[in-house]
Amino acid sequence: MLTIKQIRDDRAAAVRKLAKKGVDAAPVVDRILELDDRRKALQAELDETLASQNKAAKEIGALMGQGRRDEADERKRFVADLKEKSARLQDESKTVQEELQAALVTLPNFPAEIVPEGKTAEDNLVVKLVENYTQLPENPLPHWELARKYDIIDFDLGVKLTGAGFPVYKGKGARLQRALINYFLDCNTRAGYQEVEPPVMVNEASGFGTGQLPDKEGQMYHATVDNFYLVPTAEVPVTNIFRDVILDKSDFPVKMTAYTPCFRREAGSYGKDVRGLNRLHQFDKVEIVQLSLPETSYEALDGMVAHVEGIVQSLGLPYRILRLCGGDMSFTSALTYDFEVYSEAQKRWLEVSSVSNFESFQANRLKLRYRDDDKKTQLAHTLNGSSLALPRIVAALLENNQTPEGIRIPEVLVPYTGFEMID
Repeated sequence: MLTIKQIRDDRAAAVRKLAKKGVDAAPVVDRILELDDRRKALQAELDETLASQNKAAKEIGALMGQGRRDEADERKRFVADLKEKSARLQDESKTVQEELQAALVTLPNFPAEIVPEGKTAEDNLVVKLVENYTQLPENPLPHWELARKYDIIDFDLGVKLTGAGFPVYKGKGARLQRALINYFLDCNTRAGYQEVEPPVMVNEASGFGTGQLPDKEGQMYHATVDNFYLVPTAEVPVTNIFRDVILDKSDFPVKMTAYTPCFRREAGSYGKDVRGLNRLHQFDKVEIVQLSLPETSYEALDGMVAHVEGIVQSLGLPYRILRLCGGDMSFTSALTYDFEVYSEAQKRWLEVSSVSNFESFQANRLKLRYRDDDKKTQLAHTLNGSSLALPRIVAALLENNQTPEGIRIPEVLVPYTGFEMID
């Protein structure tokens, strides 16, 4: 959530930055400033009223001690009027603050200066391309046909058990899933990320803290009886570990990694681009999260991008890194890099990771702060990245490594799978 200071410091700049994300923010920004002015005025009037009330209350005691009962009674009536006024001011102030909060949460994060202009994925900027293509057999199969041929993923059984978008992994397919999860976690922990195993259901406060609520409410599975949400990513529970926490400057950086199944309704998804593993309602993902000092968060982002790139490289897949344009960025992000791997059988790029810096946007919602050198509390910066999401990695591995003899397993995964081929 943006702070009032960020908006008030330069109203025109705030509107201009949000326009980069395709948001006409001027009416909301003006309403926020109007409500904040009203909040300040009410608080000043309330402070003055309470001060008069306290002063009059002390005078009552003095008057009673002097036997001036009539004057004391008059002051009591005056205090009663002040109490009524202060109660009215407190109620109005509460209403204004609620309206102010409701307006603030509708605004997305400011994009960083280097975010490209643009409205859709076609406007994203390719910052790196690594072409590492393999020689495939004639008429290579897409991964959903390979899955059926080698009996490693059953999409129809998933429909029977739950519905579309909930595949069943079998045999070497299940083993490959487990191998990838363990490999990604090992890569992350070797890089200094502490592994945590969080719940896969979160409360409303956690969803609000990282910005999924109210922005992505329609995409989340909701257990209505308990008002819990199934996690769309491990980012939500892991980052919320530090909700309402004040850290010391010496605690940074905080680096965490977690594996969770992820759940996304993906309402309205259909067509060839979501076939097979391309888009699922339940999928596995390993996440990395960092908490950073503001002055080092972009250095931390570069380090996270390099780390994810190292993992993708180790799998031997062709890939590219994109800097997302303003219109294709998430509600909470200030700067995002996407990783895509190339599917040679489908002849298309598949997104496998997003690495983002949220600056202080999530921290403000989370009330995640730290004490600076002057012992004053400041908002920290938060970052996260997929490291990695499994479905499209599996799709690319199956398609790009198919041979007449079977599907070759990348060398780095063999110690985790226990086999070199799916045949």
